[in-house]
Amino acid sequence: MRKIVLAPLCALVTVTVAACSPSGPDQTNPELAPRGTPMTKVKPTRQDLTTKISITGKVEMNPTFGLVAPVAGEVRYFDVPAPNGTPTRPIRVATVWKDQTPNYVEAPPGSTFSGRLVDDKATVTAGMPIASAKHVGYAIVGDIDGQQAYKINGALTDVVVQIKNGPGPFPCAVLGTIAALPQGTIPEKPPVTPDTKDEKKDQPQQQQQPKDQPQQPSGSTGLRIVCTAPADVQMINGASASIEVTTGKSAQALVVPVEAVAGAQGKGKVDVIAGDGARRTTDVTLGLTDGKVIEIKSGLTGDEELAVPGPNLPEGQQQGGDQTKPTGP
Repeated sequence: MRKIVLAPLCALVTVTVAACSPSGPDQTNPELAPRGTPMTKVKPTRQDLTTKISITGKVEMNPTFGLVAPVAGEVRYFDVPAPNGTPTRPIRVATVWKDQTPNYVEAPPGSTFSGRLVDDKATVTAGMPIASAKHVGYAIVGDIDGQQAYKINGALTDVVVQIKNGPGPFPCAVLGTIAALPQGTIPEKPPVTPDTKDEKKDQPQQQQQPKDQPQQPSGSTGLRIVCTAPADVQMINGASASIEVTTGKSAQALVVPVEAVAGAQGKGKVDVIAGDGARRTTDVTLGLTDGKVIEIKSGLTGDEELAVPGPNLPEGQQQGGDQTKPTGP
């Protein structure tokens, strides 16, 4: 009798369990992570965030750097004579005229004019290199690539250098622009007139004047940073150096681990975990990153819990690399 009663009971239990188990994707919550998926929850935190870029450089003698137009307008050059010794005051090399107002371009003290980079009376834009100058003495020179150039452009006020097996770290004052420079040109001297001949009669030491010697125009350069060390730092030509440029600072920034974010350079997405474990993909605005954490400028309050790793975006949403997960600074 027991066998007759137990058999149907077992069948009933078996049917009941099968009915409670989901049998296909339509019966699951698509916002819930699949069973067995490794996932970590993190909450945004606040911290001071500083981003830096390291550049390999070396000590060079008499490096060339570029002088840029302070405003957009028409450039007019001055006739700059060859120097007689190292200049101790700024040298006015050009004027950029805008709205009938002159905006002067000067080579800093300790440097000499070494070439025009555009034609006289040319229309130039603000920040465009229009003249090259040569620093007299030692400086630190570091080559940079295009991606680094856009990151550090406009962020050259906080530069620190460490010379390998030598002095440092010490602050380094940046000269000119980081832009690549074309070959400079030196204008020919105007023809000699009777008036200039009379002036030369009053110069008995004419042959000893360096300003009458031909000037050598500057050669072209690639993208690079040129900076000078404090006067008390001993320099050796050719010594290797490491240049560290601070590209951004944010006080008490709202940050999350980079693994929690899909996206970079302004826009991204994160998965916010609700109380029932469901994920909600949320758009966020991104800021600075040091490669470990990334700043959330908007889109989160700071009280949310986020899933790590972050959302996997379809290929169609990954536009130009801006929607890929950042893996470094």
